[in-house]
Amino acid sequence: MGFFDRLKKGLNKTRENLTNKIEKLIIGYADIDDAFLDELEETLIMADVGVTTTEKLMAAVRKGIKKKEINSPEDLKPFLAREIAGILEQGEETTRMAQTGLTVMLVVGVNGAGKTTTIGKLSAYYREQGKKVMLAAADTFRAAAIDQLAVWSQRTGASFIRHEEGSDPAAVAFDAVKAARARNIDILIVDTAGRLQTKANLMEELKKIHRVISREIPGAPHETLLVLDATTGQNAVSQAKLFTQAAPISGVVLTKLDGTAKGGVVISIKSELSMPVKWIGVGEKVEDLRPFVPDEFAKALFQD
Repeated sequence: MGFFDRLKKGLNKTRENLTNKIEKLIIGYADIDDAFLDELEETLIMADVGVTTTEKLMAAVRKGIKKKEINSPEDLKPFLAREIAGILEQGEETTRMAQTGLTVMLVVGVNGAGKTTTIGKLSAYYREQGKKVMLAAADTFRAAAIDQLAVWSQRTGASFIRHEEGSDPAAVAFDAVKAARARNIDILIVDTAGRLQTKANLMEELKKIHRVISREIPGAPHETLLVLDATTGQNAVSQAKLFTQAAPISGVVLTKLDGTAKGGVVISIKSELSMPVKWIGVGEKVEDLRPFVPDEFAKALFQD
């Protein structure tokens, strides 16, 4: 099964919650009236598209009706598909890489979002491409996170740098950069910040890591990726807002899309936060984490 088919399968619950409900709504109404529009608005909100994004889409629908782009309920699905694809395609989704030498990625996110597993899958993705990868365990407040990352390094054939539990995360990052350059590593992925107890602490920790890395490699880290659990719906959007206030997040990794009917949160993140979704996870297998391609996502969501 190719990734597009896995994506379609992974979005089954979201499709049932969003596009299938829109189809039932279309069948139930001969004309577009206020009751129809009210039900459409409720359907979008229930699919975790978010209140603000739903308002934008409803404004576009009403404008489409006035401009005669929508003349009947049947016109609505292709219209919404185009509008949502337009939202998803805004901004830059491509993962930034160093033009030469070492690429450094920081990965942040609350515990339980699938952060360490995501790093392991990223390692596998780049190892498949023949890249030399190193993983650095700078989420030093959880011994389990360090041990889990060690297992992923063995499984994917990546190099691994760790300190003792409770060590300074910036010290781990510093040692990892030094070791990565000495070993001609292509991609260094640094696991960090598995908690968001206070924004001030997180900000200081990440600032320090950024300083240490950029001193060694100007322009690094090239990516600071925030891992979010799609099953938490609008809570994921709230988390993203908190993290962006505390750290310079460059993109989102959205995990567990296959386990939720709340896949509309992808649209919400793009629309409300203007934040690129760079990777999505649609299953537990290593190959189920792949770069986010907006038009593929829109097609998988709306295709019969």
